[in-house]
Amino acid sequence: MSEAAAARLTAELRAKPTALLCLATGASPKRTYELLVARARTEPRLHAQARWIKLDEWGGLAMDDPGSCETFLRDTLLDPLGVPPERYRGWQSQPTDAQAECHAIAQWLARHGPIDVQVLGLGENGHLGFNEPAPELQRGPHVATLTRESLSHAMLRESRSQVAYGLTLGMDDILGSHRILLLVTGRHKAQQLRRLVTGEISPLFPASLLRQHQSVAIYCDAAAASLCPEALQAPHSLQPGQPR
Repeated sequence: MSEAAAARLTAELRAKPTALLCLATGASPKRTYELLVARARTEPRLHAQARWIKLDEWGGLAMDDPGSCETFLRDTLLDPLGVPPERYRGWQSQPTDAQAECHAIAQWLARHGPIDVQVLGLGENGHLGFNEPAPELQRGPHVATLTRESLSHAMLRESRSQVAYGLTLGMDDILGSHRILLLVTGRHKAQQLRRLVTGEISPLFPASLLRQHQSVAIYCDAAAASLCPEALQAPHSLQPGQPR
């Protein structure tokens, strides 16, 4: 799965060397990022002009906290690639004014976007980034109240402090991307993947809104596809649908 996803990202960068990639964090994309780093050793110019933006962050953690999204991306991708500050925009995890940080991210995207390739994971309650299930989802960068499922995320097991809130791009930012790659691993994601592929579109299952996008590719392992074998096509292209 990770090899196929890394090959797709490599092809996107070859087609557009200055592409803006938005990065999710967590177990599902980790190996894909490691393979991009390995590719850079033999093709160092591949990432020389690429631009990167962080999808979300745990509000309240220090930037160097072991559980922060910043630490994950620094250790897994950004530092090994030697990405300079001018080609990366990350959320500040302890902003003095969280709303001002959201505004700053929105302004940066307005100048440098839209996102060319959005890398996503699938939350256990269907969240994308920290766009949590709700009757109405927020459109742009925002402060998110985190659910129990998000606060139990494996990334936080070694954290040194408590998470206060989430900071995340909104659904319009995600759906405004030219292409979306959804990476899904593990049997614990099987029910959510099946619901995404076969269920109705609803803000109470944020991932279902991906069915309104024209270019979504799902990369998953056999465990995640155990209830949805059609998703084992490599990759599975999510068919656009309309709310019912």
